[in-house]
Parts: sequence; C-alpha cells; structure tokens
Amino acid sequence: MRILPAIDLKNGQCVRLQKGDYDTAHKVAEDAVETARCFLAAGASLIHMVDLDGAKDGSQRNYDVVRRVLRDAGAAVELGGGIRTMEDVDVVLALGVSRVVIGSAAIKNPPFVREAVRKYGDKIAVGIDARGGTVRTEGWVRDSGVDYISFAKRMEQYGVQTIIFTDIEKDGMLEGPSFDQLAALRQAVSCGIVASGGVSTIEDIKKLKALGIDEAIAGKAVYAGTLDLAAAIAAAR
Repeated sequence: MRILPAIDLKNGQCVRLQKGDYDTAHKVAEDAVETARCFLAAGASLIHMVDLDGAKDGSQRNYDVVRRVLRDAGAAVELGGGIRTMEDVDVVLALGVSRVVIGSAAIKNPPFVREAVRKYGDKIAVGIDARGGTVRTEGWVRDSGVDYISFAKRMEQYGVQTIIFTDIEKDGMLEGPSFDQLAALRQAVSCGIVASGGVSTIEDIKKLKALGIDEAIAGKAVYAGTLDLAAAIAAAR
C-alpha cells in the first residue's frame, strides 16, 4: 500500500478543511514547495493535491502553485478540483501532473470520464466523495442522490483504474477512516482504491492494508503531528 500526503490549496495557501466545509479552512503550512520537499524527504512517491477553489468555482488560480511544486520540489503529483472538461484534463497533464482526479464532472457527465480514460488510461482517477452513502458534488455541497457503490461499479465499467473514496463525515476529523464503507467498496470493485478522510494513526494504515486498500491519503494528521509520515509509509509497505 502507498501513502499519499495531501496538499489542499485555497487562494494559493496550504489549508485544511473539516468535513469539506470551506468556512473551516485554516492555514496549515507556509509554503507548498517546502511542504512537498518535506513529504519527499519522508519517503513519499506521490503527493495528492486538491485545488479547492477549482472545486468550487472551476477557476485555475492555484495552478501556478502546482507548477512550482512539480518544478521546484521535483515531486510527482496527482491533482483534483474543478476538472470538468477534456480541455481541463489536457491542461493539467500538460503541467506535468501524473494523475488527474475527476470528481463532480464524473457524476454530471459520465461520458466525459469514458473519453478521458480512452485517451489517457491510468492517468485518470475518479474521486467519489460521499456523505451518508450518496455522492456529493460541487466541492461536497450538493447531494447527487447517487449511491457510491453503484457509481463506483459504473466507473470501473468505463475503464477507470483508480477510485479515490472520501467519506466527508470523516474528512479532517482525525477519527479514522470509514472502514465499513471502504470494505464494501473493496468487495464491489477490483480497480485500485484510495482511502481519503480520517486517516490518523499507524493502526488506521495497518487496518486499511488488511482490507486490501491500495493507497491512502494522509492530510490533517500529518500537519497536526499525530501521524509520522515516514513511519506511515514504512507501515504501509
């Protein structure tokens, strides 16, 4: 299993949210490049970056920061947030990003996912952000009413090789991941699963690994110091 440390960007700053609520945004690091360098020094091989502004309004105001992380830190990055068209995918991959995460657009325009996968293969991941078992969109604000398991199956049928699952209720709360939902997802699909939200301890990492989860995103716990990134990466191997 692989651990992906997270950098969430809002107005160019590294922030964290609680349960996806933009009003809870608080700065957690001074500089994204230095943060990425620290993550690489701890042994990270891929950094999960989210453009929170893009997720909410479709803007690309944080792309300069992403570009600097790629260039100055030399990090491999996956990026999500506000990627809604093939042009968006093309632009992000042209930055040098390793994997693009399609979120809300996958619900609104499923054929777009099929087209993106056809063109870019495993460089495309789909983010499934759920609350109460149904998929949320628009920066987690709107409830699509779509069951997360049935949606994951549909995405796998489209050829998606990586699904990033977030239980919004767990995100930023340091309470552990939603193991039951992840276990159900693991039974339902055979593609790669990335656990996001609530990863807080080495025990969480070990339990996710035992469930057969392929990757896990670590965010607030790393910044808060409750999870040592290097130890988490070692435990996941």
